[in-house]
Amino acid sequence: MATLKQFEANRRNAQKSNGPKTPEGKAAISMNALRHGLRARTVVLPGENREEFNQLCDDLQVEWNPQSRTEHFYLEQMAVSQWKLTRMEVGEAAIFEDAAASTTKIPLLDRLWQAECRLERSYARAQRELERLQNSRREPDQPPEEPAPQPAAPDPQPAPASTYTAAHADQSQPHFRDNLVTPSGPCPE
Repeated sequence: MATLKQFEANRRNAQKSNGPKTPEGKAAISMNALRHGLRARTVVLPGENREEFNQLCDDLQVEWNPQSRTEHFYLEQMAVSQWKLTRMEVGEAAIFEDAAASTTKIPLLDRLWQAECRLERSYARAQRELERLQNSRREPDQPPEEPAPQPAAPDPQPAPASTYTAAHADQSQPHFRDNLVTPSGPCPE
């Protein structure tokens, strides 16, 4: 336990040092607490290529062509989510490279996969909203058009009641679920 004299000396010394003063010093310590970068305020971390991120943003810009600030917001959200998903894939690969430690890092992998799912949902949500905004911009409110009347077709001849049964109907058209395969085989009726 520190004495009162040591405590006071520590407090006086702390008042003299308030961290780096120069921009270079501030930049040097800005990432001191960074561990994985998934919650970083900076999208592109040291060691990552800023040009690759800019290329990703440019590609999304060309693909989606946002027109409003809201569309830009969703496009940025998509770019950040995609960038962080790529970062996660690199981190996951690094965990699996060390095969001996990979079994002890299962809780870390679980958190990584949860964060990956959140980012995938974030990307999908932003994409859906961007598509919705762009569709509403392209199609101003118009009353729905009524379909053109179809020419009347002659009535088909119904099968005689005595020969047509429900068993025949089931045999003529297989149900779509008959082709579905589940772990226990075809879906039950």
